[in-house]
Amino acid sequence: MLSAVSNKVGTLLPTLFLFLSMVTNALSQPLTDSLTAYIHRLPKNARISIATKSLADSSLSFYERADERVPSASVIKLPIMIEAMERVKAGTLDLDEIHILTDSEKTGGDGVLKTYSHRSRVSYRDMLRLMMVFSDNTATNIFINELGRDAINQRIRQLGLTKSQLNRVMMDTLAARQGRDNYVTAREMGQLLEKIYRKQVATPELCDQMIDILKQNEDTKTIPSLLPKGTVVAHKTGTLTNVRGDVGVVYAKSGNQTKPFLLSIFVEGIAQPEAERIIGEVAFICYSYYSHQ
Repeated sequence: MLSAVSNKVGTLLPTLFLFLSMVTNALSQPLTDSLTAYIHRLPKNARISIATKSLADSSLSFYERADERVPSASVIKLPIMIEAMERVKAGTLDLDEIHILTDSEKTGGDGVLKTYSHRSRVSYRDMLRLMMVFSDNTATNIFINELGRDAINQRIRQLGLTKSQLNRVMMDTLAARQGRDNYVTAREMGQLLEKIYRKQVATPELCDQMIDILKQNEDTKTIPSLLPKGTVVAHKTGTLTNVRGDVGVVYAKSGNQTKPFLLSIFVEGIAQPEAERIIGEVAFICYSYYSHQ
């Protein structure tokens, strides 16, 4: 038993020392140098896409494979939420209206709506929250079907994004096997979240509502995982067999000052726990840097 514990500690110590070294570097050198050195130490089969910038000083930023298209997983729900809020602004969607859920609308994967009884009454406001906080796939597909895939993609283009695209509903495995997946880039999802943060979509009040919803995300295994306790993160995560992603606004603290920054990151090609560790470590390096600027 003692031997097993000793072996575990022996395995953890090099990782701990490496992590402490990363933090020291983040404080003593430019962010570009810290993240570049970190990326060079990653396993060769890990492909990482990063877009990060200070929301207080846009000259402080870093990009790595930021324009490479990656399978979006549930991060595609971010532009779906924006399209819904634009409909609210236009008066064509009332979030307090009730949707009658049918068994035929239910789908697998994440979410709780699939457990609701046939003809349950659910408001669009609740479905929007379920889609973003719990990544509910049934809620997402209802929004895609009612808003229209073409309209969502048109909104994406209107917002200046040229590579991101919604090509299928959630859990459509046949479409995925045929190559019809949903795609985003780290830079474009970061741009989308920044537009919400700066209240450049829908209305300022609706942007505040979107940020509040993103702050409630129940998936904390990625960006928030290594940050100081109590750090507020407004983010949307995504998971597929071959990709783990997270896009968020991190409200870093330095004394009594808040120094928010944007981090959009996708890790492909490695097991989910390792991908989550990488995202958490990148987030901590960024936090350590931005909070001291």
